[in-house]
Amino acid sequence: MMNSVHTIAFDADDTLWVNETYFYEAESAFCELFKDELPNEKVSEELFATEMKNLQLYGYGVKGFMLCMIETAGKFSSGRHHASLNRKIIEIGYDLLQKPVELLDSVSETLDQLKGKYRLVVATKGDLLDQERKLKKSGLLDYFHHIEIMSDKKTDDYQKLIRHLDCQPEHFLMVGNSIKSDILPVLETGSYAAHIPYHLTWTHEQHEQKPESERFMELKNFREILDYF
Repeated sequence: MMNSVHTIAFDADDTLWVNETYFYEAESAFCELFKDELPNEKVSEELFATEMKNLQLYGYGVKGFMLCMIETAGKFSSGRHHASLNRKIIEIGYDLLQKPVELLDSVSETLDQLKGKYRLVVATKGDLLDQERKLKKSGLLDYFHHIEIMSDKKTDDYQKLIRHLDCQPEHFLMVGNSIKSDILPVLETGSYAAHIPYHLTWTHEQHEQKPESERFMELKNFREILDYF
């Protein structure tokens, strides 16, 4: 099935390295700012609603998340201690931007096995500067022929990437942790897609139903990619 693949693209966050764990911790710290007034669930719900409202304006990433925390805090604080809250929120966001890049299990070893045999690509979305920072700190840059930091991951975004790589869909495999962003739109292009679950998934990325396609693979871990080649 995979004999035709010669280009393998990897999502970055929660596929190559830890990401959502850090956002979860940051959101918990934000909720703690209102612990004497509101339950965490209420604060999280309002923050998520703000993120969805602003997603088309801010895109994905830490900076948009910071702005959404500030906007959400304004709804709850009614002007009380607003400047102090903003300082604390900026500290949460700054800490998030300084998190270490923690590679997931077997990433380096697996890329070692694939490099030279396949054209390896990063196809991720998020804030440009932050993703570039993480890629540099990851020590993985030398593995990749091309880096694509996308504003979104829709079918047409992948079609543009595949054309840019001068690759036919049947020669392209996408590997990622999000069924919604890394799998479904890729399958729609006629390419292959492999899902590696991560134990935390942002609400916006959650999609329970697995696709029914002969071009879809469900992997238990990163190393298992090698079993298909």
